[in-house]
Parts: sequence; C-alpha cells; structure tokens
Amino acid sequence: MSTVNIIKKCKENNYTAQLEVYNSYKNMMLNSVVQIVKNKSQAEDIVQDSFIKGFQKIKDLDNNANLGAWLKRIAINNSLDYLRNKKKFNFIDDSSILELCLEEKEEEIDECISIDFIKNCIHQLKEKYRIILVLYLIEDYNHREIGEMLSLNESTVRNQYKRGKDLLLKMIQQ
Repeated sequence: MSTVNIIKKCKENNYTAQLEVYNSYKNMMLNSVVQIVKNKSQAEDIVQDSFIKGFQKIKDLDNNANLGAWLKRIAINNSLDYLRNKKKFNFIDDSSILELCLEEKEEEIDECISIDFIKNCIHQLKEKYRIILVLYLIEDYNHREIGEMLSLNESTVRNQYKRGKDLLLKMIQQ
C-alpha cells in the first residue's frame, strides 16, 4: 500500500493501516527515543504514546507528507517533554557568552572504534550536550530546529553542540 493510501486509511481509523504504520516505524522511533531518554522501557512507553498522538492528529496531516518523519518528530518531542517533566535536564541560555571560534580539533580517529563505544561515550555526556548531539548528528535536525524544540536561542544550541562535540572527541581519543 502506498504512503498516500496508508495515510488516507489511517484518517478513516482503519486498524490494518494503523498496524502497518506501527510495524513500519516502531523500530526507527524507538531507536531515536532511546538515544534521548536512555531508558528502553520508558522509550517504549513514549513510542506508544507517540503513535496514539499521531493517529489522533493524522487528520491534520497532508496525504503526501512524509509519514515517518512526522511520526519521528512527534516521538522526539514527546521524549523532550518527558525529560522536561522529569526535570532531568535544564538548558541555560548562554547566548550572551562570547565564545572564541577555535579551529576544529577533529583529529584522525582510529577507524577501529566501534559504534557501540561511540554510543556509550555519547550516553556519558551531560544531558544538555547529549540531547543536542543526538538531535543534530543522529536525527539530522539543524540548530534552528533544535532551538525551537528546546526553547533556546540558536546560538546557545551551537555553543552547546560545540562543547558537547569537543567533550565527545576527547572521550573517544582517550
């Protein structure tokens, strides 16, 4: 079934179409949410809530829209809301701090480093850095979009991204 037909069927509350959407996108959404909340069982709950919210709001979605990206955005926003409600992270708007633009220190990193090692390093970062790195590097949001999601100035996002990336590189190089 094409995406246009699936969206139309979901708008009609068709269970088979909803199940197809769920099976098609649940793993992608779960991977994204786990990167943000760092707890698989909580991430599973957030994904379920995201599907419910998505199916409730699908009537507002254009039939030609990218359904996967739309659902992923709902899941990421729900993850951030969860963290805000749990007060697990607190971003400080430091856009007034003038930061010197240093040349990138991305030295050659051993190609034998495993993805799991890098993920582990990311998970060890402070929440404010980890979330921005995940949204920017893995989820492919730009600084402006991340700023809107987190209610921060774009310059704050850029600063925290750079600091987080520098910390991550130090961890990987050690």
